[in-house]
Amino acid sequence: QLNVIIRSSLQNLGEKINQLKELLLRAVSTHQITQLEGDRRQNLVDDLLTRQKQLQASYRNEGPEPDVIRSSLMTGGVKRGVTNPWLLEESEETRGLGFDDLRQQQRRIIEEQDAGLDALSSIISRQKQMGREIGNELDEQNEIIDDLTNLVENTDDKLRNQTRHVKMVDKKSTSCG
Repeated sequence: QLNVIIRSSLQNLGEKINQLKELLLRAVSTHQITQLEGDRRQNLVDDLLTRQKQLQASYRNEGPEPDVIRSSLMTGGVKRGVTNPWLLEESEETRGLGFDDLRQQQRRIIEEQDAGLDALSSIISRQKQMGREIGNELDEQNEIIDDLTNLVENTDDKLRNQTRHVKMVDKKSTSCG
């Protein structure tokens, strides 16, 4: 009965992998995902195929010793130069830390990021205030320039009128004499 379940599971795994391949090809051809993402996912599907073949060989007791195959399946499979992003090694910072320690480390990192965001927020607020003050100053200076323009136009009109009067007086004085 166990053999029937294993055979059925292996066959089901093969069918699911084939469905994944078809869905991936369809997603790439219809541009639902980028070519780069399609390549990444294809590497993952290829990794699944390799593991499926290893499982089938292990089930049939073919190839290398079954314990070696089982251990390679559990540790990330045979390395082919393409690393599986889901099987990355743990970093030195987190190695040996417990769940609570990891949570504290994440909280500390989040607090540092929050402090950085608060500092950035205050800088942006200051720049926003400076921008408003500059805008207000420009508005005041524009009003002063408009007033000066009006005064210059009025003075220009008065100067023209006075120049006309002087010309008339000069004309009258030359005609009288």
